[in-house]
Amino acid sequence: MKRSIAYLGPPGSYSEIAALAYGGEDATYIPLTSMPAVVTAVETGAATVGILPIENVLEGSVTTTLDLLIHETDLRIAGETVIPIQHYLVGRAGLALHEIKVLYGHPQSLGQCRRFIERCLPGAATVASLSNSAAPAEALADERPAAAIGTLRAAQLVGAAVLASDIQDRSGNMTRFIALGKHDHPPTGDDKTSFCFGFDREDRPGVLVEALQELALVGINMTKLESRPSKEVLGQYIFLVDINGHREDPVVAAALERIRTKTGLFKVFGSYPRWRGQP
Repeated sequence: MKRSIAYLGPPGSYSEIAALAYGGEDATYIPLTSMPAVVTAVETGAATVGILPIENVLEGSVTTTLDLLIHETDLRIAGETVIPIQHYLVGRAGLALHEIKVLYGHPQSLGQCRRFIERCLPGAATVASLSNSAAPAEALADERPAAAIGTLRAAQLVGAAVLASDIQDRSGNMTRFIALGKHDHPPTGDDKTSFCFGFDREDRPGVLVEALQELALVGINMTKLESRPSKEVLGQYIFLVDINGHREDPVVAAALERIRTKTGLFKVFGSYPRWRGQP
């Protein structure tokens, strides 16, 4: 039976490209209208895997995905993939840059193309789109001189012309996507574990260091550390961590348990193979 993979659609989005890279030909694909919808599809069994963007080279973490992991789902991260982000300016054929009055794009894409927008489209009003694949269709439907930031495939699907290529601020722009499922991945010998924690007790000097020292003392490499507001108390934060190793590895499991005893909120998002490919 083929896996069904949910992603942020419509077809032509970077999420679809990531889903295809993760699932290959031996899967069916389900485009959905939002990232929470992707999570719900997996939770309810409508899809076996959900693909969500979690981190971009230029813009950093995708906060919607982080908040879903922290607050809204018990799904586990079962894998990851990384794809290059190549943005195209698309619109009606023959539309000149100085004629463009409206620019559609996903907020992440607008941020990743900031330099091009400021220099080449200084008078254009920006409009947020739900996805990079929806933006070209919205631009073509607008009666005003409008363009969009999107993928090459999305432009081809709606019949938009390419007005400019590779408009992202950096050529090395990449996005990491995670695969969410009911279970995480068995150990492979080259894995990552993602988890979060927070402190319910009164804040005091050294409390964060004491928790993280449990990793350093046993030689576990921490590859990522960031924070998100707890959404409960002003000034209270939840810390998100990626480490090398699988949660079932005895050394990792013992360190995670010691961190659990020193924190309030503690949640393991999952263990999964480290991405080693080339985008």
